[in-house]
Amino acid sequence: MLSKIVIIAGAGSYPELIARGAKRAGVPQVDVVSIAGSTSRATRAAADHVHGITLGGISDGIRWVGREGYDGVILAGQISPLSLFRGRFDEEIRAALKSLPVKNAHSIFSKLTELFAAVGCEVLPASLFMEDHLPGAGVLTERAPSAAEEADIRHAMAVARDMGVHDVGQTVMVKSGMVLAVEAFEGTNAAIRRGGRLGGRGSVVFKAAREGHDMRFDIPVVGLKTMKVMKRSGVTAFGFQAGRLIFLDRARALEYANRHGIAVVGMESGLPPAPTRP
Repeated sequence: MLSKIVIIAGAGSYPELIARGAKRAGVPQVDVVSIAGSTSRATRAAADHVHGITLGGISDGIRWVGREGYDGVILAGQISPLSLFRGRFDEEIRAALKSLPVKNAHSIFSKLTELFAAVGCEVLPASLFMEDHLPGAGVLTERAPSAAEEADIRHAMAVARDMGVHDVGQTVMVKSGMVLAVEAFEGTNAAIRRGGRLGGRGSVVFKAAREGHDMRFDIPVVGLKTMKVMKRSGVTAFGFQAGRLIFLDRARALEYANRHGIAVVGMESGLPPAPTRP
C-alpha cells in the first residue's frame, strides 16, 4: 500500500480527481506539486501539502520530490504543447529535451521518468485511483452510432492503431471513409477543429492509446470541453477504447452529448485496461 504520493499537477480537473480518489482509497498523504499558471485551486485544495514551482523550474521540483522520499509520483493534467517551444526551462531540462532525437509525448515523458528515477522516485500510472472515470465497452449516450457512423469509427480505430506505432497522436477524425484529421502535436481539440473545417457535420472521432502504451503518462482524456469542440466541428459520434480513456466530468459531458445528438461508445480493443491500483 502506498503511504505517501505526490502529483505533478497540470491544468484541469484530472489531478484533483486522482488526489481525491487516492484519499478515498486510503492513501494517508497525497501531496501536489503546483505549476504556476496551470494547477487549479481545486487541485491544490484536494492535497495534504502543496509545493509550488514554475514551468521553468521543473528540475528544482524533481529534486524536491527526491528529497521528500515519496513512494511514487503521478504526472497528470494538461500542459500546453506550446510550452515545449516557448517555455523558459532551466538548463537541465533544455539539455534533456535537446538529447531526444524524436520529440513526442512518449519520448518527452519517458525522459522525465528517468529524471525522477535518478532522484529515487518511481513514476506511477496516471490511471491510478481513476476507476470511476474509465468507462468500459458499450454505448454511453441515449443514441447509438448509426451503421455509417460505426463503420467510420471502426475505420478510425484501424488508422489510430497504425498511427500509434509512430507515436504521432491519439485522435483520428473520419467522415464517409475519408480521414479528415490525424492528431499531431497540436492536441485533440485543435485536430478536431482542423478536421471539422474539411468534413463538417456527420464526422466521427476516435481516440486511442497505442498497443504497449505506457500508462504512466499521456493517457487519452476527454471531457465536456472536447465534447463542445466536437459539436461545433460537426462531429456526430465519438468512439474510444474501453477501459483506456479518462472521461472527465462524465455526467455533464454525456448530458451535453445527448442534447446535441452526439453518440458516444466504448469499443473493445483487445488491449489491457489501464491499471487503477498499484
